[in-house]
Amino acid sequence: MKNNTIILFIFIFFLNAQKNTNTSRWRPSERDSFENALLMVEEKNYKMALPIFENIYKNHSNEDFIRYMYGKCCLYRSDKHEDAMKCLEDMYNRNKKIILIEYDLARAYHLNYRFDEALTLVEKFLVNKKATPEEKKEAEVLKRYILYAKQYHSKPTNAQIINIGRPVNSEDEEYVPVLPADESFIVFTYQGKKSKGGKLNAYLQPDPKGIYTEDVFASIKVNDEFMPPFPLDSINMIGHDAVVSISNDGNRLFIYRDMGDDHGDLYECRLQGIQYTKPVKLRGMINTYAWEGHCSLSPDGKTLYFSSDRAGGYGGRDIYKATLLPDSTWGNVVNLGDSINTPMDDDSPFIHPDGVTLFFSSKGRTSSGGYDIFKATLDPKDSLFKGVVNLGYPINSPDDDIYFVLNAAGDNAYYSSGKKGGVGLKDIYKIKTKFDIYKPALLLVKGKITFENKPVAGKIKVLVTDPTPKKYNDFEAEQKEGKYLISLVNSQAYKLVFQYDTFQPIIKEISMLNLTQYKDTVINVNFERIKPAPTPTLAKVDSAKTKKNEPVLKNEPNTTQKKIMSFAERYGDVKVDGLIFRVQIAAYRFPKNYTYKHLKGLGKVEKLILEDGVTRFTIGGNFYTLRSAWNHNIKVINAGQKDAFVTAIYKGKRVYLEQLEKMGIFKASENR
Repeated sequence: MKNNTIILFIFIFFLNAQKNTNTSRWRPSERDSFENALLMVEEKNYKMALPIFENIYKNHSNEDFIRYMYGKCCLYRSDKHEDAMKCLEDMYNRNKKIILIEYDLARAYHLNYRFDEALTLVEKFLVNKKATPEEKKEAEVLKRYILYAKQYHSKPTNAQIINIGRPVNSEDEEYVPVLPADESFIVFTYQGKKSKGGKLNAYLQPDPKGIYTEDVFASIKVNDEFMPPFPLDSINMIGHDAVVSISNDGNRLFIYRDMGDDHGDLYECRLQGIQYTKPVKLRGMINTYAWEGHCSLSPDGKTLYFSSDRAGGYGGRDIYKATLLPDSTWGNVVNLGDSINTPMDDDSPFIHPDGVTLFFSSKGRTSSGGYDIFKATLDPKDSLFKGVVNLGYPINSPDDDIYFVLNAAGDNAYYSSGKKGGVGLKDIYKIKTKFDIYKPALLLVKGKITFENKPVAGKIKVLVTDPTPKKYNDFEAEQKEGKYLISLVNSQAYKLVFQYDTFQPIIKEISMLNLTQYKDTVINVNFERIKPAPTPTLAKVDSAKTKKNEPVLKNEPNTTQKKIMSFAERYGDVKVDGLIFRVQIAAYRFPKNYTYKHLKGLGKVEKLILEDGVTRFTIGGNFYTLRSAWNHNIKVINAGQKDAFVTAIYKGKRVYLEQLEKMGIFKASENR
């Protein structure tokens, strides 16, 4: 509604109230607070005005104006909806000529699930000749909300809403929960006594009449229970810091900050070791002079969905997407279109780890009141989200329902609410979804990367191999425990290349071409200086791939031997001073006496000790080309030493074949 209508109404009502109330007898502090509260209402800041009117109402409960304003402000806080209904009912019974009383009481009935009474009053207001066109437009929206709320409430879903309780929730405010795909920890926005800086005024100066600023807190889950939360000190400033999103693996945290001159922007923090880095404003075309307040990262890390009220949208706040460019900035910003956005506010996008299901909140469409949570599915044919569905009651209510996140399995969701009966003002709730409209299909790959069984921050390069070969994304294990987590979307086959330092990569292949449901798998990867020898069954190699008179493997080579064979085909005849090759048949940190009678006639078995202190057993002496070493290696394998392989030594130090290539010792121009 127009501000001037409210201001005029308050002014007239206040003058009439003064005739019957001698406010000069009030304490000066009460009069000052009263005037401040009226200014807040003028700016539609009802939540901030509420505690002031509540205190005044306790001392002056017989004053009609105070009762009305207290009841009106109570409409804007979930735990005060019953107080709103009581006060506004009293005022309606006392004076039905108050211009907005039918509309306000209809809202109170709607928020308290008394839909028939709400509908009766809003229809009365719609025929009120004193109501302005703008007020009637708002009343039409309310009527639509009431009708949808009544419909959803009559056919509830099987979802269960559970307050997660202490220690995460407190008597203060906790909201906007975000979790990695495996729910191993939770990050949320906190506002209350533990806020950094205490109560502050608009200039961020200590002020007992000020408000607590927002901070970012986290809680680790142990044995399926959240532990006492702690502040993320690397993020929190004296001003407002609010978390909005987290990547599926938990390594990237997105927050919202309003520095005053930018109307609110999005920032990113990266997990380094055991804590997040300081926030850095997102680079590229996402942040503008307009408001950008929420975002969600796709599982492949290449698309960021975000909300903004920038010009050119469909109305109010809209949801957009941006693409990660080669220079690591965000560009190609695209509005998601009218299949998602409406003339009203659309906000809080959350892209599920399946990569195709978008959850978001909207005040338009078939909302049952304020923001409702909706679901849409990405159509691969045109890359548009379609099939929008309201999640229904009890997930959605007549009040705002927003900041919804869902785990990878699709059975647990989280959001915040100020429902009556909570621990504090605004609490975090868990939703057992029990969806009959949605079953995610994806694979959650998780595990640990270790070096000699100690956790390391290894890297994982993920490639799509089928149906269209391409890069998926790069991921990294966190350093403290070496844990990683990757969401792989359906209908593709993947190659996971695990990397650490200069060690030979470890490759795992996964196919999801026919996956129809959610699954998770654990892949632990351990890098070692001396790798245990594999003993696979060997099959014949096509002799057409070998040169004339060269030995042929009787069976299929293992992965290590395939790699050596590939290098031998490309660089087999390269000779460099200081470079020799040996055929290794065993390696031991604590050598004992071993016999190799089955290798008789293939050369002398020698002990070789290099800088790493490991004793290696080699056979056949030095070879000065990789081809000659590989040919001898084939003979050793065919004689029964199936784990034999070629090792390279350059200037007295063992090196990997890949390193020789990187060092320029192996060059493509020398391929023969």
